[in-house]
Amino acid sequence: MLSALAAAGLLAACGKSGDGPGAAGGPPAMPPPQVSVVTVQAKDAPLTFEYTGQTAGSRETEVRARVGGILQRRLFEEGATVKAGAALFQIDPANLQTTVASTEAAIGVAEARYNQAKRDNARLVPLIAEKAISQKEFDDSKSALETAEATLRQVRAQAAEAKLNLGYTRVVAPIGGVTGVAAKADGSLVNSTDMLTTIVQVNPIYVNFSVSEGDMLKLNKQIAAGQVAVPGGKSANGSAGFAVSVKLADGSTWPKQGKLNFTSEKLNPTTGSYDARAEIPNPDGALRPGQFVRVVLGGASRTQSITVPQRAILDGPMGKMVFKVSPDNKLVPQPVEVDGWSNGEWIVTKGLKSGERVMADGVIKAHDPGMTVTPVPFVAGGAAPAGGPPGAAPAKAGEGKGAAEPGKAASNTAQAPSATKQ
Repeated sequence: MLSALAAAGLLAACGKSGDGPGAAGGPPAMPPPQVSVVTVQAKDAPLTFEYTGQTAGSRETEVRARVGGILQRRLFEEGATVKAGAALFQIDPANLQTTVASTEAAIGVAEARYNQAKRDNARLVPLIAEKAISQKEFDDSKSALETAEATLRQVRAQAAEAKLNLGYTRVVAPIGGVTGVAAKADGSLVNSTDMLTTIVQVNPIYVNFSVSEGDMLKLNKQIAAGQVAVPGGKSANGSAGFAVSVKLADGSTWPKQGKLNFTSEKLNPTTGSYDARAEIPNPDGALRPGQFVRVVLGGASRTQSITVPQRAILDGPMGKMVFKVSPDNKLVPQPVEVDGWSNGEWIVTKGLKSGERVMADGVIKAHDPGMTVTPVPFVAGGAAPAGGPPGAAPAKAGEGKGAAEPGKAASNTAQAPSATKQ
């Protein structure tokens, strides 16, 4: 009985010694997973600022009647582009033509009276020298001449005004641009100063937007500290030398770049922000006033900053973090602080320093602190490394891809809880 138990124990011991990886007939040990790694370096990173804006005409003019009368006809197509000086409306000129004729006749009468007074005065000049007439008689003649001359000037001015008003019966465009709808129909009675239509100049076009007080204070502090460099100096109207791009409602970017042409130095008490305006070339008039767009100010840079690919940033319970790769190729979780977005990369302001290695891709395969990995160089826009454990499921198609827009967390967020294990 004792010998049988001893034999059974010996067999069990032999069975245990053959178990486990690497034993004869067992599966081989799995190699460390491959992950993409980037070595961070301090450098000047491009910096952009993005705001919501609305387009407006660079010149917007109300076309008004300057004389009253019956509106005979409209001479333009509503919504069409017209040049400065183009005829827009015709007001019935009949009454003003009569006025012009009347003033021209009055000029003739005034000229005849002036010439008569001039001849009378000329006859009395030698007589007063010989004292053949009284001084009063000569003075009366001279006064009559002066009165006739003043009357002639007055009548001529009235005639010029009548001709000017006659010209106003043909209403012309004061500027070139796109016309609005006609405010008065043909045959309507219009009075002087009545608005007839509008004209908006759309090339170049303006984009109005606002910069919050907080953003302005933060930017000024960073510029003073040397952390941010702004292109050019301020112009006479307070605007800086930013290059301005415009994103449209469909997500596309307008192909023409513009410039800032106004920045208010005074805080708008209604909005709590600073008013600003950009000027954008619009040669074909495709941009129309009133559109809502995204204004992107470029040309600034953050000096000697550290950037990491967007997919390297993970969201955990304590905030944003990355996985550093130690010299012995082990994962080390590191909390970081980020501020802004530059060319598809996060700008890291705290938590990293030059020369450190950061895992940029592969969090699905490697997400436990202290885990040994096989680092491979990160290639921007490349596929995730395919060196996972044998038999492991392939990485998901969306793993590690960048977010659609700045300020949003990466798709790695779902792995953050396990990534922050200690």
